[in-house]
Amino acid sequence: MEQPTGGAEPAGAAGGDAAEALDRPLPDGVRRRVVALVSEAFGGLTVPELPAQLRQYARFTPNRRTKFAGNAMAAALEGDPVFRGRIGERIAQSQPELAAALEAGSPPAAADPVDVAAAAYVLRPPGWVKLVAAAGEEAQRADAERADEETRRELDRLREELAVARTLTKTDTERLRTELEAARKETESLHRKLRSAQSDVKRGEAALRRVTAETEALRAENAAQVSAAESETRRVRARLAEAEASAEASRRAVREGRSVEDMRLRLLLDTVLESAQGLRRELALPPAASRPADTVDAVEPGRMSPKDVAARALSETDPALLDQLLALPQAHLIVDGYNVTKTGYPTMPLEKQRLRLLGGLAMLAAQTGAEMTCVFDGAELAAPVLLAPPRGVRVLFSKPGVTADELIRQLVRAEPPGRPVVVVSTDREVADGVAKAGARPVASALLLKRLSRV
Repeated sequence: MEQPTGGAEPAGAAGGDAAEALDRPLPDGVRRRVVALVSEAFGGLTVPELPAQLRQYARFTPNRRTKFAGNAMAAALEGDPVFRGRIGERIAQSQPELAAALEAGSPPAAADPVDVAAAAYVLRPPGWVKLVAAAGEEAQRADAERADEETRRELDRLREELAVARTLTKTDTERLRTELEAARKETESLHRKLRSAQSDVKRGEAALRRVTAETEALRAENAAQVSAAESETRRVRARLAEAEASAEASRRAVREGRSVEDMRLRLLLDTVLESAQGLRRELALPPAASRPADTVDAVEPGRMSPKDVAARALSETDPALLDQLLALPQAHLIVDGYNVTKTGYPTMPLEKQRLRLLGGLAMLAAQTGAEMTCVFDGAELAAPVLLAPPRGVRVLFSKPGVTADELIRQLVRAEPPGRPVVVVSTDREVADGVAKAGARPVASALLLKRLSRV
C-alpha cells in the first residue's frame, strides 16, 4: 500500500475534522488507550514521516514512548492531521475489522468501548464524536460499577471487621470490667494500708521530733559540759605549766647548788641592804654612831623639814615618778608590751611596735640600771618571732593558752615580798591584780612620756 506524503491528508479525516469536534476533553481511559495505539503504530513510521518534536523518541520502545512522549504524541495527534492519518493507516492495517466497522458506522457490540473510542478518535470516521462520547460514558459507567463493586466489597469487609471488633470489644470490655473490679478492690486495700502507714508515719514523726528535741538538749548540755571542761583544762594546764616552770626552776637551782628560796632570800637581802644604804644616803646619816647631842630637837643646815618632804610628792602622770620608782634598790620594771604600744602608736605594724618599745626600754635600762622585763601576748603571733632582745631588757611571749596578763601576774608572784616591782599597764584588771601581790602599777602613758625624754 502506498504511503501518503508528508503534506497529504486523507480526505475522510479532513472532512471529519471539519464537520465534527469534541466539546470536552477525552476521558482518561480513552486518552491512555489513544497514547498506547499511537506508541504501537509509531514504530512503523520512518523518521522523516514523524513530526519534528517526536523524532527524538523514534528509537524508544513502545513502553518508554508511552512513558516519556505521551503528552507530545497526544498533542501531535490532535494538531497534525497528516501524522494522525498515518497513525490511522497503521491502526487500519493492524485492526482491519474494527476500522471497517467504524467506517460503516456499526462498531462491534462485543468490542471494548474504550478501544472503540480510541480507534474512532484516531480514524475520525463519521459520527466519531458520538462514539468517543458514548465510550467515555460507558467507561465512566464501568468505572462507577467497578467502584461500586469495590465499595460493596470494602463495605462487606468493614462490616465483618466491625463484627469481629465488636466481639473483641465485648470480650475486652468484660475482661476489663473484671480487671477493674479486681483493681478497685486492690485499691481499697491499698488505701486502707496507706492510711495505716500514714498513721504509723505520723507517730514516727512525733517520736522523731521528741527524740530530736532530747538529742538537741543533750547536745547543748554536752557542749556546755565540754566547754566547761575545756576551760577547766586550760586552767589546769596553766597551773600545771606554772608548776612545771617552778619545778624546773627548782631543779635548775638545785643543780646550781642553791634553792629558789635561797635565791629569793638573797635577792631580798640585797634589796634590804641597798635600801638601807640608800636610806642612809637619802637621810645623810653620818657613819659614826649617834651622840647624845643628836637627840636634841633642832633644825640643822641642809636637813629637810616636814614641809619639804611633803613637797617632794609627785603626780601619777609625772615621768619623774617613774624615775623615783626605778631608783629604788633592786627595782624590777615589768611592761605589758602591747598595752603600751597600742596606747602610744597603734597604727604601726606589730613588729615595728615591738622594736620601737624595746629600743626605748634598752635606753631606759642603760640610764637607770633597773631590771626590765617586757611581756607580749603570744596569741597575736601567726608564727614564732625571730627577735634579738636588746641589752638589759628581758623579752617574754606568753605560751599558747596563756595570756600576757597571766604571765605578768606569774612574774609578780615569783618575786620575793619586799622587792620593788613596778608594772606598766593601763588594764585595770592587771593593775588591781599586781597591786594585791605587792607590786606598784603605773599607767602606760607615764612610761610613754618617760621614753619620749630618752
